[in-house]
Formats: sequence, structure tokens, C-alpha cells
Amino acid sequence: MTDLLPEKNAEYGTQKYWDDRYSREADDSSFDWCKSYRDIRHLVHRFIPQKDARIVMLGCGNSTLSRDMYDDGYRNIVNVDYSSVVIEKMRRVNEECEGMTWTVGDVRALPFEDQSVDVCFDKATLDAMLTSEKDPWNPPAEAVAAVKGEIDEVIRVLKPSGTFLYFTFGQPHFRKPLLRRKGWTVEYEEVGEGFAYYWFWMRRES
Repeated sequence: MTDLLPEKNAEYGTQKYWDDRYSREADDSSFDWCKSYRDIRHLVHRFIPQKDARIVMLGCGNSTLSRDMYDDGYRNIVNVDYSSVVIEKMRRVNEECEGMTWTVGDVRALPFEDQSVDVCFDKATLDAMLTSEKDPWNPPAEAVAAVKGEIDEVIRVLKPSGTFLYFTFGQPHFRKPLLRRKGWTVEYEEVGEGFAYYWFWMRRES
């Protein structure tokens, strides 16, 4: 496992690192930031009560989250990642999952029509973009631009009643300023004990 770790954390935010890593991993390998599905299942049910909701997984990687949700009854899941290597692997591993699709794409330029998605779900993809920061109060301009690109795209593709879910290890006083948008609410709650994670949700103001 240690041979798959980057020399610098900033590499987590590069496509090359993930392509190289996924090329060396077995098809049935998985990597998940933050907690497992069983730890957040109650939140998924709370924020996605409709099992037929169109859900876009942003930067899906080879996380088990999509498959766990599929097995839990969510059958309209679109997985997006800029690594064609992992998309092809995950498509093979989950080929029997009718209704779940795998798409090569950049979360900063989502391949979906305006207002066509019910839920966009980011499980630490934004965190990977921010791994180059040395001072969390002043993240690099490039990282801020990448985060802005994703959020702008999420806002574009979500339906008026849609929700953006973001599960992160980043503390709220660092993440909220990056998420705020005019006309949108940003709320969160803490998940877990000890080393806490944070569940954010964004919705259009009613």
C-alpha cells in the first residue's frame, strides 16, 4: 500500500497520480476517504429520500460508495471521474448494476445539461483538490479556482429543488467560505466522535 502513496500530498490533486495509481491496483481494489457507507447511511436516507433520484457522484474513483448505495436501493447513479483508467475498471466491476453508469469527465466541466440532476455528491473530491494548501486560511489560487469550477458546475446542473452533498474532513470554518454562493444556503453537521468529519449540504434559497 505504501508504494501507492504520493511523495507529496499535492499529488492527490493531479490526474496523473490517480491514473498511475489505478493502473497498478487490482480491479477489486477500493479507496475511500472519510467514513464508510454504514456510517453515513442515515444521512443519505435523510437527504435523498427518493430512491429514483438522479445522483451524480463527483470524482467517484474506486470508492465503494456508489455500489453501497446501489445495493441500498438507489438505482439511478451516474459516476464521474477524470481518470479513464478507473472508470473502465469500475464499469467492469459493476457491469451487472443496471441503471448505474460510468462517465469520464472533469467535475469542473460536467457533461450534463442544465438543471438535470437531483443530487450531486462529493465525498472528499474537493479535499483532494486542496491537498496542496499549506495554510488552510489561504489556499493556493489554483486550488480555489478548481473548487470554484466544481461548485459552479454543480449549481448549473442541479434542478431548482436539487441538493449538493459534500462529505469532508475539512473543518467548517475553512470549507464554508469556499462553498458560499449567492442564492444558496450552506449548512453542515458533524459526523463521528474524536476525529470528526463534516456533512455539508447546499440548496437554493426558498
